[in-house]
Amino acid sequence: MTQDAGNDDTNHVVAGEGPLRGIRVVELASFHGASAGKLLGDLGAEVVVVEPPGGHAGRSVGPFLDDTPSRETSLWWWNYNTSKKGVVLDLETGEDRNTLRDLLTESDIFLEAEPPGSLEALGIDRAELRHGVPGLVWVSISPFGRSGNDKDRPTTDLTLMAGAGPVWNCGYDDHSLPPVRGGGNQSMNVAAIHAVLGAMVALVHRDATGEGQHVDINMHAALNVTTEVGSYSWLVARETVRRQTGRHASTVPTAPTQVLASDGNYVVLGFPPRSADDYRSILAWLDDLGLGDSFADRVLLEMAVERGGVKITELGQDPVAMEIWNAGRGAMAEIATHLPAQECFDGFQRRGIVCGIVNTPEDLLTDEHSIARGFPVAVNHDDIGRTFTYPGAPVKFGRSPWRISSRAPRVDEHRAEVMERVRKSR
Repeated sequence: MTQDAGNDDTNHVVAGEGPLRGIRVVELASFHGASAGKLLGDLGAEVVVVEPPGGHAGRSVGPFLDDTPSRETSLWWWNYNTSKKGVVLDLETGEDRNTLRDLLTESDIFLEAEPPGSLEALGIDRAELRHGVPGLVWVSISPFGRSGNDKDRPTTDLTLMAGAGPVWNCGYDDHSLPPVRGGGNQSMNVAAIHAVLGAMVALVHRDATGEGQHVDINMHAALNVTTEVGSYSWLVARETVRRQTGRHASTVPTAPTQVLASDGNYVVLGFPPRSADDYRSILAWLDDLGLGDSFADRVLLEMAVERGGVKITELGQDPVAMEIWNAGRGAMAEIATHLPAQECFDGFQRRGIVCGIVNTPEDLLTDEHSIARGFPVAVNHDDIGRTFTYPGAPVKFGRSPWRISSRAPRVDEHRAEVMERVRKSR
């Protein structure tokens, strides 16, 4: 998140759009559910986030605007609470519990991540609400789901990631180094994707039957799904995958894909060339760089042109095809080591050959590809008279706008509006 200096290429907010326009969500402020509420809001739903007196604890999470801690300057809170309205309710009191119930009577989704049993202890019961609001979709997010022996086990992002498997899959070829935990609050973000998908499926079911459902998100299970072949390799073949630098964990070591470019930055060399035209292009590029005669496996690249390229299906059957495949990867690496990373990336992209670049977060906000897909979004903080560039939608749909419509709410900012809505519902 950076302050926007007026970059015309930055995508500005358009309010009132989105496929979930007209859907009303009540979210109890939490760490585990904040990302899901943000995604629903950014998809166009009206999200009212309910905080306890004094504001949610997430407001105390740094970093802070201008390094000045306060409940209104947490960048964590800003990021995970865009496109929401905010109100404070003290659910320890009967009056505010009734206000919450009134909000829910005219809502489509109730999103919460409270410890199992805590809402029931306050008298906020699913069965009761379902009787009064049969179409309500209740979405719960918790570390191990709402039932089972582990439902009350204490967790952190690290223990969830480690226990579910992603940490085992992440790290370096050098296994004397420990595994690597992915950053960026992955446990809550992965759970959010499952929560939003589950909520939307439940809405489709509700629209067809009139019946709401309980969507119970188990964060441990959601994270385990992200291990790709890791879990399946063990469950099916009792084989354990090994960590690999910058590529998928695998039971069998695969060739490295990250290459240090001439400027000290890294590129990722995905799949080697396959078609004859790809190999012609690689040969011509090697010659242009003055590397053609010194590349030891040039003859294999020329063989690839003569035979019309290499098919993936040939690799396990034809040893010559495998040698050509490896030579193609070697040629890409040779090119990469002689060029700056961005020039290398652009060159492969122009030639239609798979290549990535390892960007810093700052680079992502100024990268022309990120800007073209609408990733940097300028958000106006009218309360302080400043505009900041935020990371935008995680995915881009052709016909379903997904945008940040407003900054995160200040503590109890929308009380008058929310209470008027409650008054009219009574």
